[in-house]
Formats: sequence, structure tokens, C-alpha cells
Amino acid sequence: MKKWKLLALCAIIAGFISSCQKDEVTNEALEQVKIEPTKAQLEKLHNMGVNTDNVTIEDFTFLDGSSAKHLVSGDITVPIADLNKYPELESRDDDSKQYRTPNLVSPPNRNIKILGYTGGGFALTPKMKTALSWAVFNYNVLPNTLNFTLSYGTNVAAADIVVYKIAGAAGGIAGFPTPAGKPYKWVRIRAGTDAYSTNVNEHVIGHEIGHCIGFRHQDWYNRQSCGYTGTLPAESTAIWIPGTPWSPNADSIMLACFGAGEDGELTPTDKTALNILY
Repeated sequence: MKKWKLLALCAIIAGFISSCQKDEVTNEALEQVKIEPTKAQLEKLHNMGVNTDNVTIEDFTFLDGSSAKHLVSGDITVPIADLNKYPELESRDDDSKQYRTPNLVSPPNRNIKILGYTGGGFALTPKMKTALSWAVFNYNVLPNTLNFTLSYGTNVAAADIVVYKIAGAAGGIAGFPTPAGKPYKWVRIRAGTDAYSTNVNEHVIGHEIGHCIGFRHQDWYNRQSCGYTGTLPAESTAIWIPGTPWSPNADSIMLACFGAGEDGELTPTDKTALNILY
């Protein structure tokens, strides 16, 4: 009798272990499933003029505790929840110089409070803080209706744009102005950027702030230098800013790529475009 009880107990234990192992395999398989953008989401990005090569879906948790899924293409991010609120673009056949998004910062939102984040593992490095101050100065000296106020700290709720550090190689990521006319709030600068000069950090931060207020990449239509090999469709080109001339010269802070020799300054066409828009 004792032998049978012992065998039964062993069978129960074996069944329990087997069940746990199955659950673990199932959970691991679920974790390996990668969420891909839907065809409709990619078509919407396409019609917004966003490169749809290698688009990913990422869960972002921001410094205010909010979180949301975003579509990510290069250094551009678009919140999925608001995707259908972003307007699509009209056709242009030329390669004019400077480009913007359909959404711009509306007049009531042009006094922009920028926060350089200093808390926890997301704090800007000393070099990044200096670069941020230089980038903000570059925008503030222009004679237009945008006005940036820079502070450092952790009060993200009071800020319109928050610049902070995340893990990763050099570069940054940001988004476009919201359909409500507010600047995009979160500028994430990857930690590897600190390995470059203060001028390069100024360039990267100024570039991402440019996206937040409505700039597209100047070389949107020709980004082979960044590894882009596809053909961008004529029916969904970005909006040319009238008054900015076409030129084959790489002379904008809003080029899709950056090099180790960047000076971080806005170029004459950048300034012209900003003063036209705002």
C-alpha cells in the first residue's frame, strides 16, 4: 500500500513539473512574438510621408508615468492612439529645399517651456546640458513668434518639451506637433551621443527640437546617405516651405544624418524656414 501511495505521489509531482515546464515554454513563446505594424498603419504612415522601411512598434513609458505604443521610423515616433488624427500630405513633384509637417505649433502654444531632465538614470550629462542651452539659444535669437524658456530639473508636468537621456548609440528620437497644435513633448537623446563633441550634441538636440515644432528632414526625398534605399512616393511628399530655395547642398540642421564634424548651428535656410513658419 505504501508503495502504491508513493508511486501516486511521484506521478502527481511529475505531472506538476511537466505542467510548469509547459507553461514556461508557452510564456517564452509568447514573449518572442513580435508585434508588427498593420497594413493600415503602414499605409497611414506612407500617406503622411513617413518612411515605412523597418517601422517598429515600441512601448514607451515617459517620465511622467504615462505610457503608450508608438510607431517608430528612424528618429521619428508617432503615437498609435493619435495616428488617424494626423493629416495626410498632398502631392509635390519637385525637390524643394525645406520641409514641414502638416501640424505646426499653434499661436497659443508658442511660449514653449523646455526642461532639461536631471533626475535618476535619465539625467542629461553635463555636455548634453550645455548643448541643450546652446540649441535653445539658437532658436531664441530668431525674430519670430516662438519663445523658448529653458530650465533644468524634474518637474516634467510643467514642461512643454522634456529633453532627457536614454540608453543606446548616438542620436535621438522625437515626434511631430500634436493635432491640437502643441509641440511634441518628449526628446530622447541616446547616451552614446555624449561620446561626441558638445557641438554634435547641440546639433542632435537642435534637430530633435526641430521635429517637435514641425520640421521634417531636409533631405526627406533622398536619404541614401543614411542607408535608405527605397523610393519615396511622389503622392505623399512632405510640405515644402514656400520661400526656401531648392539646393543640392547639405546645409541644414534637419538633414536625416549627422557627422562627427557638425557645428550645431542653424543654417541660413533653417532660419528662413523658421521665420516663415512662425
